[in-house]
Amino acid sequence: MQLSNEEEDYSLSLSKFESMLKTNKVLFFDSEEFEEIILHYIDMGKAALAKKALKLALDQHPKSTGLKLVQVEMLIYDDKLEIAEKLLNELYAIEPTNEEIFIQKANIYSKRDQHEKAVESLKTALEYTEDYADVYNLIGMEYLFMDNLEMAKESFIKCLEEDFDDQSALYNVVYCFEFLDQNVEAISYLNKYIDKNPYSEIAWHQMGRLYYGIKDYDNAIRAFDYATLIDDEFLGAFMEKAKAFERIKKYEEAIESYNRTIELDDATSYALLRIGKCYEKLGNKVQALKYFNKTVHEDPLLDKGWIAITDFYIRQKNFQKALFHVNKALQIDNQNRLYWKRFATINKQMNFFEEAEFGYRKAVEFGDTELDTWLFWVDLLQFLGEFESAIQTLLQATEYYPEENEIEYRLAGLYFMLQDNTKAKFHLSNAMRLNFDNYILLEDLYPVVWSRKMVQNYIAKHKK
Repeated sequence: MQLSNEEEDYSLSLSKFESMLKTNKVLFFDSEEFEEIILHYIDMGKAALAKKALKLALDQHPKSTGLKLVQVEMLIYDDKLEIAEKLLNELYAIEPTNEEIFIQKANIYSKRDQHEKAVESLKTALEYTEDYADVYNLIGMEYLFMDNLEMAKESFIKCLEEDFDDQSALYNVVYCFEFLDQNVEAISYLNKYIDKNPYSEIAWHQMGRLYYGIKDYDNAIRAFDYATLIDDEFLGAFMEKAKAFERIKKYEEAIESYNRTIELDDATSYALLRIGKCYEKLGNKVQALKYFNKTVHEDPLLDKGWIAITDFYIRQKNFQKALFHVNKALQIDNQNRLYWKRFATINKQMNFFEEAEFGYRKAVEFGDTELDTWLFWVDLLQFLGEFESAIQTLLQATEYYPEENEIEYRLAGLYFMLQDNTKAKFHLSNAMRLNFDNYILLEDLYPVVWSRKMVQNYIAKHKK
């Protein structure tokens, strides 16, 4: 790779400085060389070397404003704000039109959470700077700290008007638009940006994401296509394009895009899982299963992979294999409610009712609060003759679903079974108030109760 003259000088300065440190000889550097060296060490996170270089620099150039500003930056970095501020005031007395002084003042205000003052200081820097883009970017960041997304957006847009290629500003503009729920306006902004800068793969990718967000998948794919044409190794764009193809049921194209992400980087469990799902949608069960197995091999902790294999076998009505895989998943993570619910469902299908009941109980214990989980569990408890447990479970469920007729009808039925007619009537009234027509639940679930004259009369009385 050919280095520019500037880069070559800079890398020579750096190696000259490092050899000086090894030999303990003191060599002379001009102040700008020192600035480059110190900033290089700051960027590399080598604070000790940066401080050593700064000390030598100030020995050789005690009057250099540039070096003193670097010193201020390091003091701020170390949270020595008072000393930094004092030094800045001294520099301001010497060079009142140096924009860097105002930028560092803003930095101090920002560290103290005085973001309005930081913005004021940066606006003063704008009067003296030649690098408008950088200052607008800093103003945008201060507005972000204040949660003023509208002003932040304006600042980042101004930054991009000054410097088209500022990628962080481009991401920030889109972030502001999205946060303000202005996806359509964001697309319109990016269209104008792309007119002036058509080879910005970032802009095309962001536009694709925005179209995807408003469910315009065809335009999303078109935008991702441009992003991948400009940069044929743009992993994120291939991934998003695959997701968009899936949305419009173009599964072959989706598989092709997911495969491209695997070529570019190591296979991710997410891509393998999605390829499996696409093959399943195409009816290619062999390939689907192959990719589901690859998914759990790649990431045994990804519950979506185990669920995909288990659900695949449930759909095939191959409950033995489904149970085998859900048991393997439970060996890896026996506190996963999604695994326990499937364990219960499969056992219920195979008429292993006690195991199924245990599965639903575990699912709830580990955070499953879905209504159908409660109801399946209760119906199994009732089937197993455990009426008291069934009632306790339903009362627990009412904490999550206080106005659910399916729970109330079941409570009524169970209390009638236990001859507690007062409570039974209370819950039956509730149930009929919530959804009268669902009283047939009693007939389905509690035929013995349904056939009682008293129950029939009670329902008839409500009907009127």
